[in-house]
Amino acid sequence: MGPADAATRDLLTRGRIEVRGRLVDASNTTLFCDITLDGVAAECVYKPVRGERPLWDFPDGTLAGREVATYLISEAAGFHLVPATVLRPGPFGPGMVQIWVDAKEGDELVDVRAPEEVPDGWRQVLRAHDRFGSPALLVHADHPRMRLLAAFDAVVNNADRKGGHVLHATDGGVYGVDHGICLHAEDKLRTVLWGWLGEPLPEDAVAGLRRLRERLDGADGKRLSEHLTRRELRALADRIDRLLAAGVYPEPNGDWPAIPWPAL
Repeated sequence: MGPADAATRDLLTRGRIEVRGRLVDASNTTLFCDITLDGVAAECVYKPVRGERPLWDFPDGTLAGREVATYLISEAAGFHLVPATVLRPGPFGPGMVQIWVDAKEGDELVDVRAPEEVPDGWRQVLRAHDRFGSPALLVHADHPRMRLLAAFDAVVNNADRKGGHVLHATDGGVYGVDHGICLHAEDKLRTVLWGWLGEPLPEDAVAGLRRLRERLDGADGKRLSEHLTRRELRALADRIDRLLAAGVYPEPNGDWPAIPWPAL
């Protein structure tokens, strides 16, 4: 049972949820839970809709559905970048339930470091100074799965890709989490993964985007319509078309902050 597969999705859909605690650093109510089904047990995150903080630019009560939609898009493209995610009833009402992914401690893929501490091959995103006036760089690893994640974020219009939302899992995989403010019809891309700006998209990203574009007109598009408006679905298709036509990673548009705060 993998973090993004059908067996995990079945566990999340039909399993019994028991809340263990709350992740206090999250802006919306985020509960850490056990989930069990037919003798199979795992850990998961449960975000009830009633615990979503209202936002000025996203309709109230839609963030859980957007989290599910990003998972469905990742699977339709064959990227498998988002842990299995479902929308279902829970102890505090309907909400998003996502399988928990154990991350490697001390092995962050996005970081702020002094110039002399940046590992070979890492990509620089931003140069700044720390509180003591010393130079500091916002950098990230040049990992093949992160290249895929950067292309995925451009397609789902991720407005909040912080470094802490990129997990280097103990199984060696790389996953993105916390996709509540994605898939807006207007351009809102805000991310720390700008290290490949203007470079050609890798072949696996192009192949996945073509697959996704074809599947939007079928059953996958119908499933997404349960969580997104027609305008948002049209915007999704337009973003895929533009990215495939350009063939390179996008640049910030200048009308929206390019990097979320805090970045990590």
